Amino acid sequence: MKLINIGFGNLVSPQRLIAVVSPESAPIKRMVQEARDRGMLIDATYGRRTRAVLVMDNDHLVLSALQPETVANRLSGEPADGEEEEEWQ
Repeated sequence: MKLINIGFGNLVSPQRLIAVVSPESAPIKRMVQEARDRGMLIDATYGRRTRAVLVMDNDHLVLSALQPETVANRLSGEPADGEEEEEWQ
């Protein structure tokens, strides 16, 4: 089973992943709040700023501190230029 690192050692299954989106728009913010209210939100940011929202096929949303482009590159297996994961300090 292949897993994708979404930051700080957290992994998700690419087979369950539907979309990787930016958290900036109002509809995505509403989706995040609704998932939080339903108990379907997984926060993998370790207190950092949310930069990507991963939409899973089982109605869960996963918050990541990595850029959507970084997650997409990891999904495709391509190394990103200057890709460095910030470690919790």
